Amino acid sequence: MKVLFIHAHYDDYEFAAAGTLEMWRRKCGAELQNRVVICTDGAAGHQFRTREETARMRCQEQLDSARIGGFEFEPLRLPNGAIPRESSLQISVPLLAAFWKAIRDFEPHYLLCPPVAADPLAGVHIDHIGVAEAVRQVAYMINVPHCFTPEFPADETQSQPCPVPVILNVYDDYFSSAGNFDFAVDIEPALDLIAGMSWCHQSQIMEWLPWVGRHKLEPPKDFAEWKKMLRQRFERRNLELGLPARPLCEVFSVTAWGEIPTVDRILTDFPNLVPGLSHLDRLKARLDRWLAK
Repeated sequence: MKVLFIHAHYDDYEFAAAGTLEMWRRKCGAELQNRVVICTDGAAGHQFRTREETARMRCQEQLDSARIGGFEFEPLRLPNGAIPRESSLQISVPLLAAFWKAIRDFEPHYLLCPPVAADPLAGVHIDHIGVAEAVRQVAYMINVPHCFTPEFPADETQSQPCPVPVILNVYDDYFSSAGNFDFAVDIEPALDLIAGMSWCHQSQIMEWLPWVGRHKLEPPKDFAEWKKMLRQRFERRNLELGLPARPLCEVFSVTAWGEIPTVDRILTDFPNLVPGLSHLDRLKARLDRWLAK
């Protein structure tokens, strides 16, 4: 089982899907290969550190989290080798080429990424939308071997098929779209690990997020307090989603961007699904409609 998580920022994984991937690791053991690709340089998110210092610090924090979480981490690289600039992610040929190569190099069974905003009244983060749109726009091209060989040269006479993954959207707090998900995963057993991984992002937890104000976060005095605050954050998100506060959940939506799965495949592959909190009948009707085309 190979799962690729693609998102905008160095702490997005921990708050969107780390619990599910930990439960998946406990289910599959060494058979699970999990890679996290972060698509911006992290340079903008701070109020008193320089851009250079912030980018270096945030990358190191993600590396520290990866060691705790046991996942592969790599930054997205444009064809010129650069990492895209934070707070400026725009769809371009070089960006699409970078996504195409990152997906083809790993060949995941599942790809997890942020959703595209459907409601014009919803708040958005430009980098989140940039990642979502790039994944959606490049998805059909994953198995098109010559699509971006001008940017990433290869022997165009020797092509191999590349499987297209099932592409799922993680929940995006910016959209606050209650009930807009297909299934929920119980991540309660993984809370300690998520807390440890997210605690690595000290520049965000202790400095940047409290300064932003949007997240209503005060700097925790120690790890124990952070774990308590993290639980409260997940419980608030559960309630925003129309779920009970417990168990703590991460939620996902199935797209038609890539391979279209059956509900039975989702039930077989995903760990710790919460049947009573998942909209599986609604999902089955949609997948059956897509698969019939």
